[in-house]
Amino acid sequence: VQLQASGGGLVQAGGSLRLSCLVSADTFSNSVMGWFRQAPGKEREFVAAIKWSSRITFYADSVKGRFTISRDGAKNTVYLQMGSLKPEDTAVYYCAAGRGVINSSIRRTQAYNYWGQGTQVTVSS
Repeated sequence: VQLQASGGGLVQAGGSLRLSCLVSADTFSNSVMGWFRQAPGKEREFVAAIKWSSRITFYADSVKGRFTISRDGAKNTVYLQMGSLKPEDTAVYYCAAGRGVINSSIRRTQAYNYWGQGTQVTVSS
């Protein structure tokens, strides 16, 4: 499985960006797709996740109400629509895929088997 993230860039505070993650895989049943981010000097943290089959979504409290995760099965793509961006959202954003991830582990990096290369998001104040 290969993941290719794109869509990052420089945006002013209050602005929006949409990240995309193209997934090369033949089957997605029982899979979870997640977005994580890592700011300089900080650990990688959970942002959002979506269960591929049920489309059930999960969000970090820090982004709830501002970010939306979705997926397009026809395009094998997962999106992260980010709005009301803040300078503290600045980070490298990674998409990840995991199979058989249980709900209690969905926010843990260790639960994901595959990772994309990351895309930089910079929010200026």
